Amino acid sequence: MADEVFRQDGYVFEFEAFVKSVDGDKVVLDTTAFYPGGGGQVCDTGSIREFRVTEVYYKGDEVVHVVPGNNLKVNEKVWCSVDWDRRYGLMQGHTGEHLLFCALHRQCPDLQVVKIYISPESKYVIVNHDLTWEQIRAAEEFANQAIRDNLTVTKSIMDRDDPDLEKVRIKLDRIGEDEQISVVAIGDIDLSACSGVHVMETSELELLVVDKKVSAGKDGVAVHFKVGDQAKDAAVKLSALALEAVDLSGCGQDDLPKAIVNTRRELETARKALKECASTMLSCAVPEQIGGVDVYTPVVYGADRDAINAYCDRIRSEGAVGAVLNVGENISVVLVSGCPKVDCKAVMSSVLPRFGGRGGGKPDFAQGGVSGHGPSEVMDGLKSAVTDALS
Repeated sequence: MADEVFRQDGYVFEFEAFVKSVDGDKVVLDTTAFYPGGGGQVCDTGSIREFRVTEVYYKGDEVVHVVPGNNLKVNEKVWCSVDWDRRYGLMQGHTGEHLLFCALHRQCPDLQVVKIYISPESKYVIVNHDLTWEQIRAAEEFANQAIRDNLTVTKSIMDRDDPDLEKVRIKLDRIGEDEQISVVAIGDIDLSACSGVHVMETSELELLVVDKKVSAGKDGVAVHFKVGDQAKDAAVKLSALALEAVDLSGCGQDDLPKAIVNTRRELETARKALKECASTMLSCAVPEQIGGVDVYTPVVYGADRDAINAYCDRIRSEGAVGAVLNVGENISVVLVSGCPKVDCKAVMSSVLPRFGGRGGGKPDFAQGGVSGHGPSEVMDGLKSAVTDALS
C-alpha cells in the first residue's frame, strides 16, 4: 500500500516516488499525491516523468495510475506532478459542496444528500426533495458569510465508538468496518465524514453561487453551484440576464418573479383559448368536392394534437381526404385519406421536400413538418397533388 500524501496534505502536488509495478498503462507507486477520486470528487490528473496521468483509481489497497504509452521501470525513481490548478479547483468545489449543503440543511432540516459530483466542469449536490429559491438564496447568504468569516477547514480521524460521531453527517453503511472515518470540519458550523481533499480556509472559496437547479428524477433535485472565479463569472452572467429580464418585463427588480408567474399564467390561458379556437375551426371546416371526393384543407393555429387526430379519423372513416396544417413555431402537416386514389405517403414525399420539409407515413395517414414558408403556399402544393391524384 502506497503512502497516500493527499490524505495528510492536499496542497502537495509535486513529489518523488519509486515505481512499484508496471502493467501496461497501469502504474503503481510507493508514494502518491494523486487523489484517486471518491466522495463524489473525480480523480486527479497530471504526469509521471514526462508521461501523462489520465486516470487514477483504487484497486484493492493500491492506487493505480493510468499512464498511456509509458516506458517506466520497476524501482525507477520518478518525479511526479499533479495538475495543480485542476486539483485546487476540485478542493474548492468539494469544500464548497460541504458548505452549501450545511447552509441548505439549516433552511430545510429534513434535507438529505443523495449524491454529489465535483469535477472541473460541473459541481452539484443532489438532495432528496425540492427547495424554494428563497431557501436557496438564504443558504447562499449563509455560505458566503462563512466565506467572509474565513473559517478554518480541518480534517480528523474518528473511531466508530466515538460519542461525538453523532454530531457528524455520515452514512456508516457506506464505510467498511476496518476503514478509518475521516471527518472534515468547517469551523463550528459543519462536521461531515469525507475522504476528499479540501482547502484550509473558507476564504479560499472566494464566492459561492448557485446557478441552476434541475430535477434528478427519482433521486430528487440537483442543485448546481460554482465557487471561485467560476462563481464570479456566473454571478456576472446571471446578473446581466436578470437585469435584461427586468427590462423586458417592464417591472421593478423585486417584482420580477411575480411578473413571470403572471405572464406564465396568462400564456397558459391564451394557449388553452387557442386550442379551443382551433378545435372549433376544425369542426366548422367545409370540404371542397374534387373528383367526387370531399377534400378538407383547414389551417389552424396551436391546435391540440389529439383534436387533430380525432378529426383525421373522422375524415378517413367518411372516405374523404384531409390536409391539415397546424401552425406554430413551425408548420406541422397531417394528411389523411379514406380514398384509395390518394396515397398520403406519396403526396408527402413529393410535396414537402419542395419547401425544405420532410414527412412520412402510410398510404392512409402521413405527417411531416415545414419551416420557413407560409402555410398558404404549402397548402397550395398539397391541394394540387391531391387534385392530380383524384383527377
